[in-house]
Amino acid sequence: MALRQRWRHLWSQPAGPAELLRTAIPLIIATGSLSVMHFCDRMFLAWYSNEAIRAVLPAGLLAYTLMCGFEALVGFGGTLVAHFHGAGHAEGCRAATHQALILACLAWPCVLLLIPVGHAVLKLSGHEPAVQSLERLYLDWVMVGSLGSLLGHALAGFFSGRGDTRSTMWAHVAAAVVNIVLDYMLIFGHWGCPRLGLQGAAIATALAQFVPPIWLGLKFVSPSLHRTYATRAWPRWDRALAARLLRYGLPAGGHALLDLTSFTVFVLLLGRFDPVEHAASNIAISINSLAFLPMIGLGQATTVVVGFYQGQRQSQRATRAGWTALSLALLYMGSVGLSYVLVPEWYLGWFVRDSGNGLSWAEIFPVARPLLWALAIWGVGDATDLALAGALKGAGDTRFVMVFSLIMAYGLFLGGEWVWIVLLHCNVYAAWAWSCVYTLAMAVGYIVRFARGRWKYIELVHPNIFDPT
Repeated sequence: MALRQRWRHLWSQPAGPAELLRTAIPLIIATGSLSVMHFCDRMFLAWYSNEAIRAVLPAGLLAYTLMCGFEALVGFGGTLVAHFHGAGHAEGCRAATHQALILACLAWPCVLLLIPVGHAVLKLSGHEPAVQSLERLYLDWVMVGSLGSLLGHALAGFFSGRGDTRSTMWAHVAAAVVNIVLDYMLIFGHWGCPRLGLQGAAIATALAQFVPPIWLGLKFVSPSLHRTYATRAWPRWDRALAARLLRYGLPAGGHALLDLTSFTVFVLLLGRFDPVEHAASNIAISINSLAFLPMIGLGQATTVVVGFYQGQRQSQRATRAGWTALSLALLYMGSVGLSYVLVPEWYLGWFVRDSGNGLSWAEIFPVARPLLWALAIWGVGDATDLALAGALKGAGDTRFVMVFSLIMAYGLFLGGEWVWIVLLHCNVYAAWAWSCVYTLAMAVGYIVRFARGRWKYIELVHPNIFDPT
């Protein structure tokens, strides 16, 4: 009986598993729906042709890499909202969201200007001309549709920062449904639509990015929220609050950019291996994205909960939230990693069909199975990184997160991969083994930083940070 009571206390205490999961589960479903969306993209394209599956992952990752810094910047408005919400400052929640929306509109032209940069990177990748042509096509469509993603991140911050993660969940579920239906129609030419292949997948993704901002925007101006937060007020630039958002949001965006850039370069370097090893690597990464991307939801929830308690000046509870998030992340990704080892056939069977222009099971399975074993190790390190980086960003310790990512991603990870792949011409397994070393080293660094607790003394916002007139 005493043990049961102790467990109930640990489960239901403030910043414990119950509170974190209440915030996280809708965000996990939201990011999980995006995982399903991308998974279906790649699964359909794997059925369509070998060139399509080889093109969609590098192009999609590169497009998201070029956008992610801006998305993290505007999304950091949600952290400000969490702090204001913890402090009981309703007007601050609305003002922070307005700054994020303005920055989203200003960021979109910058994203479009990066399209030629994306083309240059793809040209340097050394991929076959037919694959490069498809990569450029996919990248162009996704980046043109990035306005929807930027606005969606800004609005999602208002809801998630206040703990209303269900609204964000339903917006992203709707986007995933729209994207999958459009994929089916446009890739294969069903229901009277033209058979567009990878271009159809790109168009579907671009259009689906506008679903979340439309969904959340209508709710944002609803009468109930307007009564409390004056959400129908015209967005006004506030210099002091915008400066705060830029001061802490730019390092958060820098971290996202550095982290994803290093991974994207790794994916592009994998294109130097033979077509079977390249396709097997892309399939393994696509499988892991379906399992791992929900952990992004847990990281976002950790940011919200830590930010809320830091806004209340309750660092002890914020600390508990970080360690709780780490425990949940390791439990989940450990279980997923075990399934990679025990039933790799089940995962690979979604992508490999011995018919048409698809991939041969006899070619792919022997190469891809060890890659899934490597992902079992990778996932443990990556789950730790995501949980504790989310906690540190929620407290405002974004500068450390960015600098640490810079050193580790470009010094350890890409430096090592360049040696293994380009200089020594090692096999694909050596490249994947080094990626596991990198994620585990990152995990150790984040554990040490969070345990030291310097983040507890950061004052991210205060009630008089902006001019309410």
